[in-house]
Amino acid sequence: MAATLPSHVESLADLLDRLGDVPLDRIRLRPAPGTATEDDLLVGVEQRLCELVDGVLVDKPVGFHESLLATLIIRLIGRFLDEHDLGHVLGADTMLRLAPGLVRLPDVSFFSWDRFPDRQLPMTQIAALTPDLAVEVLSPSNTRREMTRKLHEYFAGGCRLAWYFPYHQRLVHVYTDPATVRTLHEDDVLEGGDVLPGFTLRLRDLFDRAGSRPGV
Repeated sequence: MAATLPSHVESLADLLDRLGDVPLDRIRLRPAPGTATEDDLLVGVEQRLCELVDGVLVDKPVGFHESLLATLIIRLIGRFLDEHDLGHVLGADTMLRLAPGLVRLPDVSFFSWDRFPDRQLPMTQIAALTPDLAVEVLSPSNTRREMTRKLHEYFAGGCRLAWYFPYHQRLVHVYTDPATVRTLHEDDVLEGGDVLPGFTLRLRDLFDRAGSRPGV
């Protein structure tokens, strides 16, 4: 069934407001905004990563630096999980249905075994799952309102922890709910808390390996 925009969305300005002021060049016009479905998303991601939001395909911006930082985080969490069988870590091409008509692609996702009854993993292209940990490495075109909306969506679905890495800044915003945030800087140590107990990451090491430059 095709998704439709809410009745109060009557203009392009209304659409942009609802999507969080994302730049126009990230909104796909085929299929027409408000009519896109998960089938359209599966076709669209073959060309470039995109998300499905309110019947609209929205491109997910990923640059070299963002991809490198996310890959390093995946590798480090993966090594930790090799020694601590807590669940699985996945990357930015993982499509997650957070709600009907809403499919997001976090840059990094961790799922505890509690998400998988009898440890049976989903065999579908789009999984109806919310991660225990959602990591977003922000790009220049990610807007504050867009990322705030995502944050609320993650936690509404049962997410327990979110890490937001601003573009080319040597810091991370750690959320335990949408209203509770702690900002860690390069001399701090990022911890997995109750989601990844025992996991630690020296941020300076991460940023140095990713080539993050202060003040850029």
